[in-house]
Amino acid sequence: MKRLFLYLLTFLWLGFPGLANAVDGSKFVLLSSTIGPIDAGIVDALENAFEKETDIRVRHVGAGTGAALDIARKGNVDLVMVHAKSLEEKFVQEGFGTQRIPLMYNDFVLVGPAADPAGIKGMKTAAEALGRIAEKGVPFISRGDKSGTHVAEMELWGKAGLKPAGSWYQVYEKGSEGNAPTLKYTNQQGAYTVIDRATYLALKDQISLVILVEGDEAMLNYISLIPVSQKKFKTVNATDTMRFVNWLTDPKKGQLIIRDFGKEKYGAPLFFPNSEAWQKAQKK
Repeated sequence: MKRLFLYLLTFLWLGFPGLANAVDGSKFVLLSSTIGPIDAGIVDALENAFEKETDIRVRHVGAGTGAALDIARKGNVDLVMVHAKSLEEKFVQEGFGTQRIPLMYNDFVLVGPAADPAGIKGMKTAAEALGRIAEKGVPFISRGDKSGTHVAEMELWGKAGLKPAGSWYQVYEKGSEGNAPTLKYTNQQGAYTVIDRATYLALKDQISLVILVEGDEAMLNYISLIPVSQKKFKTVNATDTMRFVNWLTDPKKGQLIIRDFGKEKYGAPLFFPNSEAWQKAQKK
């Protein structure tokens, strides 16, 4: 009943057609996804292509990684798409998820004002740059919401050996709304932040912030799928969920869409395929 209620909510929020074909609980999959891929548009692209091929509907709700996993802990969805390894591993260890399945990746970048008052432009590591920002006490905005982006940011502060605090370090009160609102707010404040490249590329024509530090291996942003355990929740649609997972990770299907997504609009892909099947195919 909870699954049906959540499906009805997604229908009301997003106006999906054909609700009558899905209310029996079969032939649809519910996904809770981190917000970044939703904002970038790739979640819709993947769902629509899968539905066209299989007639299985996939509908999603968006939340930061921590919140997306909490939705799944209540048995309200079949699958999660998230990007915080430590939280993902805990979710599986607790028995809520079956396994972490690599899907795709992009990377985080450190952005700030073009004038760069902290003087971090071109630094090789985020840790060095964050250390300089803290030393100079220049404004930095954090999502602060235990999302995948926030977890990644805190890991980077950890590599710098710092626990950020002070008037210069601001937690955005609406950070839970996602990376796009956070980046726009950072732009308004003329501050620095850590953000995923896809969000930056999607908004770069609307903001004046520039990428100042990039290319650090520690800033890679890996996105995983975790099927919710049917042993934990009998209502989970495991059959159609695994069809979706297998399609997403297929080198000739979902992975090709991921490879090409964003090229036409931005001149470069927003994400890179990373499934085990894709990696094996590239080695042949």
